[in-house]
Amino acid sequence: MQLTGIHHLTAVSADIRENYRFYTQVLGMRLVKRSVNQDDVSAYHLFYADAVGSPGTDMTFFDWKVPRERRGTHSICRTALRVQGQATMAWWEARLREKAASVSEIVERDGRLTLDFEDFEGQRLSLVDDGGAGDPAKPWERSPVPAEHQIRGLGPIMMSVPELKRSETVLTQVMNMRRIREYPHPENPKHTVFAYEMGEGGGPHAELHVAVQPDLPPAHPGAGGVHHVAFRTPTDEQYHAWAAHLNSLHIQNSGEVDRFYFRSLYFREPNGILFEIATDGPGFAADEDPNSLGEQVVLPPFLESRRASILANLKPIDG
Repeated sequence: MQLTGIHHLTAVSADIRENYRFYTQVLGMRLVKRSVNQDDVSAYHLFYADAVGSPGTDMTFFDWKVPRERRGTHSICRTALRVQGQATMAWWEARLREKAASVSEIVERDGRLTLDFEDFEGQRLSLVDDGGAGDPAKPWERSPVPAEHQIRGLGPIMMSVPELKRSETVLTQVMNMRRIREYPHPENPKHTVFAYEMGEGGGPHAELHVAVQPDLPPAHPGAGGVHHVAFRTPTDEQYHAWAAHLNSLHIQNSGEVDRFYFRSLYFREPNGILFEIATDGPGFAADEDPNSLGEQVVLPPFLESRRASILANLKPIDG
């Protein structure tokens, strides 16, 4: 069994209206699903992605009114968004200097042009030139960002741990990833980042980077932080096999969970970071016209009978 790349990443926002504005109007991503947290229906769950909501392109947010994250280890610490080409990187640097909270210089890191920045809540993001790797781009025609500069998808994702050995055992021996290289951490060269790849060909869309930072305190979850990262499995057959695989190794997990738009399997790696294995399908068009994705609040069938009470507790995010 091989995971084929990053599926999605879910983060936390305490200001979902401004979150919606930033990710659609500044970053130019499409809101492809406007729903609720299936485990906490009082909160929005928004999904931003490419034009069609392709697996591997969506960054999602829980709408939780919580304090800001306290940064530290035992956490996912940076989310990369892929674009293509040096000209696109320069275009984004100019745009983000006007619109983002914090923007670095373009640098070459781990062999790729990289631009670090933060959203309005301190969510740590990077733009990475992926050289055209991964699935073909599917630009959104109504994006404020020109098609050639639009975000192509997710990856690599970086997480921070105080020690590597136990996490690496899970990544390589349980999840079948391969350690491919290492490089100094950009904020502290005394810390080392180890890169792992998935799938047959690897590439930035199929990489998880692990920063070993033993001198940091544990992170405290909050707004501007990341809740979990999900990895792609292409078929239901492999998804069921992953569930059986974790059980055979006595790794505590959620069991199979049907999220309607994909099927999920959750577990924590040894340093406490929440992982998910998710199927590529059925996809976000399972209950909406592809031309109007994300325009209305939609609920999975098992929540539809509660629609009136759920919507009564949600405030509009646009308009």
